[in-house]
Amino acid sequence: MPPPVSKVMAPRGPPAPEKVDEYLARVPPKFRAALQSLRKTIKAAAPNADEVISYQIPAFRQNGMLVYYAAFKDHCSLFVGSAEARRRFSAELKPYESGKGTLRFTPDRPLPAELVTRIVKARLAENAARRSK
Repeated sequence: MPPPVSKVMAPRGPPAPEKVDEYLARVPPKFRAALQSLRKTIKAAAPNADEVISYQIPAFRQNGMLVYYAAFKDHCSLFVGSAEARRRFSAELKPYESGKGTLRFTPDRPLPAELVTRIVKARLAENAARRSK
């Protein structure tokens, strides 16, 4: 039997963002510009991808999820979303890796746009290949 309504805990804080612009508006200014630049780079590499909120953070989707990105207290992250892409770019990703598929960066030490472009294009190719099977 569920608890009486008066005993149910309400979620804390504001509701999860529904749009990427809403998410970015909540990001502290020191990280917002870095994420906006990253967003622009991803959009240029995958112009037909849809921008979505997934797991309460911005993401790009085309024939499946491509990449996710987010801001945290002291850094920003790009989530590559693929073991294959991580292996392919492992040497270049090493300075930014902080966990399985997580690349950490700051406005002072951003991810190279050219590397992000290659990662996104590799993810597009992976998703297209998987879809064609």
